[in-house]
Amino acid sequence: MISALQWVRRGAAQARPDKYDLDEKEFKRINEFAAQHLADAKEELAEAQRAEDIANGMAVETIKEMNPELAEYNLDDYDEEKPEAQEASIFSNLKGLTYYTSNREDPYITLKDEEDEDIEDIMIQPTDTLLLAAKTEDDISHLEIYLYDESEENEGNMYVHHDIMLPAFPLCLEWLDFRVGRKSAMDGPGNYVAIGTFDPEIEIWDLDTIDNMYPDAVLGAPEKTKKKGAKKSKKANKEYHTDAVMSLAWNRQHRNILASASADTTVKLWDLTTQQCAHSFHHHTDKVQALAWNPIESTALVTGSYDKTVAVFDSRAPDARATWRLQADVECLRWDPHDANCFYVSTDDGMVQYFDGRQGGAQPVFRLHAHDKAVSAMDVNTTVKGCIVTGSTDGSVKVWDVKENRPSMVTSRQVKNDIGQVFSLTFCPDAPFNLAMAGSAGKVNIWDIATNAGVRRAFEGRSVIVASSRTDKEKVVAMPDDDEPESEEEMDGADIDMDEVLESDYEEEESGEDV
Repeated sequence: MISALQWVRRGAAQARPDKYDLDEKEFKRINEFAAQHLADAKEELAEAQRAEDIANGMAVETIKEMNPELAEYNLDDYDEEKPEAQEASIFSNLKGLTYYTSNREDPYITLKDEEDEDIEDIMIQPTDTLLLAAKTEDDISHLEIYLYDESEENEGNMYVHHDIMLPAFPLCLEWLDFRVGRKSAMDGPGNYVAIGTFDPEIEIWDLDTIDNMYPDAVLGAPEKTKKKGAKKSKKANKEYHTDAVMSLAWNRQHRNILASASADTTVKLWDLTTQQCAHSFHHHTDKVQALAWNPIESTALVTGSYDKTVAVFDSRAPDARATWRLQADVECLRWDPHDANCFYVSTDDGMVQYFDGRQGGAQPVFRLHAHDKAVSAMDVNTTVKGCIVTGSTDGSVKVWDVKENRPSMVTSRQVKNDIGQVFSLTFCPDAPFNLAMAGSAGKVNIWDIATNAGVRRAFEGRSVIVASSRTDKEKVVAMPDDDEPESEEEMDGADIDMDEVLESDYEEEESGEDV
């Protein structure tokens, strides 16, 4: 399945991506990074071993009481091994190896790479757009970076440019250009993605480097703050998240600030310069599903939770917040780019509501019963006023015209046989009628909604793009896939309820079972 999508603006990516270079400085960095996780794993193993030893000791004492003659065999230490003490790093065996930055420098490699051909394959042209997809397949999660070429001669071409392995199931993506990690001292904006997963840490990866081994930054790693021997706690705190990170929002005005929402009920602001938590907010009582920065008021934040509330507040004065109570759990939040005082919220009962952020607790400006099932995906067109799209677990995508706060459906598309249940929808910032769609089938489709006659009629006059997109056939670009479902029944049998996945995960964690 694909749980999240994120576009990268044209021109943001480096035309010629870097190849990952394992130099001495990077070697030291990843050694420290891996050592932190290794130490934590050893601590958990030691704790489990102590519990097992206690249980075994009680059993041995019972046997001794029943059979005193067995005491001479020293059963307490029967399974004990006495290995030689040594201090070893996870990369200790690699330290003495000689390595070269390229095969061309290695004297033992006689067959040289055809580097010119490789470079041409990875080059990103000015007309190319990158699309990020958080994908999970067979319990393996990774980030796929698609290159989408919309040039007329290609009529839309999309393929995987490169990918990044992820440590856990991804839940959200957020693009940012603030430089962190290895390239933090370089001038100009960068090209990064922040990823939230079922793990409480937030990883930030450099998209301009191919074959990356480790993220450039990790926000909220508890190993840095946890005392030695202390047991991990699920209790929320002010320093880092203790549960899954469900939503991320980068502040485009204050570029060093990243906001995160978590299943531990907190919202946190991270300073990317120090990579530490700057503020933590605790105004929700259940998992926080979504959040978004206001496009005009750069310190205003809207958050939505499974406690069926939405809150708007100034991050500088969080106590003075406006709150709305809903009838169902929040799925998505979007500020209106054409009226920054208002925002949209979708819920798991199929509703979309539009609120005025200045009137806390007031009734919505309008309600829209968009789907019969949860509205699991939603986006607002930043170019065409009144154009929004919704996607649902019922396998449909709908385009709406909400002009003058009177919503009406423009067109609907059944995509269950293509992408399954819809988990993510997002308009392209460079081609505002290109809509990326993905869901439970693990596939990405790009639908040019301007090629739909109903869309052209509804929005003509509000965008010159619509007028220039007349065609007799709707345009949908998809990735070629060898693993096509054998039948419609096979696709129907693959239904996934994300809320049930989340709930079952937390229930298993609370019961102590492996997840």
